[in-house]
Amino acid sequence: MSTSQPEASRSTGNPCTPDELLHARTGTEVSAEDVVLAAGRDITPRNLEWAKRKIEAEGPAALDKLLP
Repeated sequence: MSTSQPEASRSTGNPCTPDELLHARTGTEVSAEDVVLAAGRDITPRNLEWAKRKIEAEGPAALDKLLP
């Protein structure tokens, strides 16, 4: 199944999205804003500082841990 044809995932009758179509990141750097939003928080100076500390401690996995 090609990721360029998302309709192919719907033709199987399976309501679940296949793992190869799920992406936590696009290969770009993880920003503090990304982590704040993934945590369901508002973008405030306090939350941005929290996110920066989380990224420093966990690296890009900080975002992956927040996403389902």
